[in-house]
Amino acid sequence: MTDVELAITGMTCASCAHRIERKLGKLDGVTASVNYATEKARVTFPADLGTDVLLDTVASAGYTAALPAPDDVAPDEQSDDDPEVAELRRRLLVSAALATPVLVLAMVPPWQFANWQWLSLTLASPVVVWGAWPFHRAAAVNARHGATTMDTLVSVGVLAAYAWSLVALFLGTAGQPGMTHGFDLFAGRGDALGNIYLEAAAGVTTFMLAGRYAEKRARRRAGSALRELLEAGAKHVTVRRDGAEMSVPAAEVAAGDLLVVRPGERIGADGVVVEGTSAVDTAMVTGESVPVEVGPESEVVGGCVNVGGLLLVRATRVGADSQVAQMARLVEEAQQGKAEAQRLADRVSSVFVPIVIGLAALTAVGWLVAGAGTPGGITHALAAAVAVLIIACPCALGLATPTALMVGTGRGAQLGILVRGPEVLEQARRIEVVVLDKTGTVTTGQMSLVDVVAGEGAEESQVRRVAATLESGSEHPVARAIAAALPASELGSLGDFANREGLGVVGSVDGTPAVIGRPQLLDSEGLAVSENLREAVRAAAGRGATAVLVGWEGAARGVLAVADTVKPTSAEAIARLRALGLEPVLLTGDSEVAARQVAAEVGIERVVAEVLPVDKVDQVKALQAEGPHGARGVAMVGDGVNDAAALAQADLGIAVGTGTDVAIEASDLTLVSGDLLAVSDAVRLARRTLGTIRANLVWAFGYNVAAIPLAAAGLLNPMLAGAAMAASSVCVVGNSLRLRRFR
Repeated sequence: MTDVELAITGMTCASCAHRIERKLGKLDGVTASVNYATEKARVTFPADLGTDVLLDTVASAGYTAALPAPDDVAPDEQSDDDPEVAELRRRLLVSAALATPVLVLAMVPPWQFANWQWLSLTLASPVVVWGAWPFHRAAAVNARHGATTMDTLVSVGVLAAYAWSLVALFLGTAGQPGMTHGFDLFAGRGDALGNIYLEAAAGVTTFMLAGRYAEKRARRRAGSALRELLEAGAKHVTVRRDGAEMSVPAAEVAAGDLLVVRPGERIGADGVVVEGTSAVDTAMVTGESVPVEVGPESEVVGGCVNVGGLLLVRATRVGADSQVAQMARLVEEAQQGKAEAQRLADRVSSVFVPIVIGLAALTAVGWLVAGAGTPGGITHALAAAVAVLIIACPCALGLATPTALMVGTGRGAQLGILVRGPEVLEQARRIEVVVLDKTGTVTTGQMSLVDVVAGEGAEESQVRRVAATLESGSEHPVARAIAAALPASELGSLGDFANREGLGVVGSVDGTPAVIGRPQLLDSEGLAVSENLREAVRAAAGRGATAVLVGWEGAARGVLAVADTVKPTSAEAIARLRALGLEPVLLTGDSEVAARQVAAEVGIERVVAEVLPVDKVDQVKALQAEGPHGARGVAMVGDGVNDAAALAQADLGIAVGTGTDVAIEASDLTLVSGDLLAVSDAVRLARRTLGTIRANLVWAFGYNVAAIPLAAAGLLNPMLAGAAMAASSVCVVGNSLRLRRFR
C-alpha cells in the first residue's frame, strides 16, 4: 500500500467531498479522506493500482484532481490573487454593480418609474446567467452524475425565480407600463403573474458570490500558518566550496555543504555550527521569542534567523528531510484527517440536499393547496419554495469542523506544538492524568554541578579549581559537569593525568598531586577523609545527587555534588497542569530518592520510580484502568527511545521535540521546544479548538433547523434567505479564525 495526496478542484461544499470519498472508496483496496476546507484528498491505495486510476475516478465524479508538486518546487502563493479567488472577485464586483439598481428599484416603490421592470430584467439577466454560472455549471455536472450539492439548491432557486419573472413579464400583467409592486420581508405578495422576482434572483446570486468569496479568502487565511512554515526557508544560500563563497538557490544545497550565514540571514538548512558564535531566533520552529545562543558543535534548524555573529554551518539535513519540512508535513497530515464530528457533518451534508429539494417541493404543493383560488397563492408558493432551497444550503455545516482544525493546528505549529491528527484533539479532551518521564522531560537530562562543600584547610574556589582542572581530562558525564562549571581561562595546569576506571582520576594541578573520585579512591591513595566530608557525601546521595571527593597534600579537601537539574519552567508547567484539572504523575527508572527529590522541587505528589523501560507500558495501563469504567484518560510525556512504547499506549502521547525521532514518531503531539509549559498550552489549544468546532456545529445545525421551517412557513423573502445563508458560512469561518489569537 502507498499514500498520495491529491489536490482537488471543483468542490463547492462538503457533500462534494463526501461524494469523491465514496467514488474512490469503491476501488479495491482504496481508502480516501477528502477535506473540503483544504481542497486535498489523502488516498491510501495498492501500489500496483497506479495514480492514473485515482485521477480518472475523481474526473468521473465531475471534479479535477492533480498530483502533488515535487519537493523542490516552491508551493503556490495562495494569495487573494490566485486565479480562483480573482475570478470570484470579478464575478462578484460585476454582479454587485448590476444587481444593486435591481434591488433598490424593487425595495423602494416610489422609485419605480414607467417600465422599470424591463430595466431590471436587462440588468438582472447577466447576473443570473454569467454571475451565477459557477453554480449552474456545477449543478449540471452533478446532475449528469446523478448527484446533488449545494450548487443544485442555488441554481434551482435562482433559475426558478428568474423563470417565473420571465413568465410574468411576457405572459402576465407584470410587463405592462406603469406596473409597480411593494417589497415585503415575507415570502408572498400580490397577484401571481403581476409580480417579478428579479431582485431575488440577482440578490441571491450576488450574496452567494459574496459569501463564497469571503469564505475562500478566509480559508486561505486559515491555512496561512502552514504556508508560512513551507515558505520559511531561505531562498538563496551562501555556500563555501573549494575555499570560495558563492550564492546558490536553497534547493541546490546538499548535505555536507558549508553554509556561510551572516547576521540577519536565514539558515539555509539543518546543520551543525563549525565556526563562530551567535544568537539564533528559533521562534518560527519552537515558538520561543528569546534567541538561543549557539557555538561550535551546536545544532541549528534551517529557516531560523541568525541575529548575532557570522556562522559557518555544515548542512546535515536538506529539503524534504529538514525539520521545517517534517513539521509542515505533520501539520498538513493533521489538517487532512477528519474528526468524528466532521464525519457526521459530511454524512448529513451528503443526504441533506435531496431532502431539501423534497421539502421545497412539498412547501410549494402545500402553499398551492392552502392558497388554491387566491390571487397570491402561486406567488406565495413559489417564493416559499425558493426560500427553502436557498436558506438550506449546508455550507456552514461543511466548514464548521475543517476550518477550526486548519486554524488550530496551524496556530499550534507557530507555537511549537505539532498535532498529528484531528482525533488527537478529541483525545486531549478526555485526559485526566499526565504522566511525565523525569530525565530529559522534567529535568534537563544533563549533569550539572549543584553543590560544593569545602573541607578544613581549603577555600571553595580552590576546591572548584582543582576539581575542574582534574576533570577536564575526562569524558565521564560527571567529570564534564564539574569541568564545565568553571571557565577554561581559570583552569590550572594539568599533568600526570590517569583514569581509575569506575573510581575517578588522579593527576597533578600546577605541579601538586591531586585526586578526585569516590571515597574508595581517596582511601586507596592514602588521603584522609574527615567525617564531615563523608557526611556531605551521604547527604548529597540522600538528595539524589552524585557526590565526589577531591583531595591533595594527604587529605580530602572538598565534596562536589552533581545532579540532573530540573528545567527552569518545570514547576510552573506542573502548576498550570493542575490548574487545568489534570493530575501529574512522575514516572522514572531512576532511584526513589532522586525521583522524590525532583517531584518535591516541581510540585508532583505521585511518584512511580525504579521502573524498567519495558514496565512503563504496564504503568500507563494501570493508570488507565483506575477510571470508573477502566477508561481513565492518560497522557504520557517523554523524550527517549525507552518512552516510545508508553507514548503509543497512552491515550495521548506527547513527545518532547528535543528527544529522539523514535519518541516523536510514536507520539500524538510533539513539543518542538522541549519546554514543559507547552504541555498545558497544547491541552488548552486542543480544548479551545474543540470548543470552536462545537460552537460552529451548533450554529450550523441550529441555523438550518431553525431557518428551514421559517422559509417553509413563508416568513422569509428569498433574497433575505440568500443573504442569511451566505452570512452563516462567513460566521463559521470567522469564528474559526479567532483561534489565530490563541496565546
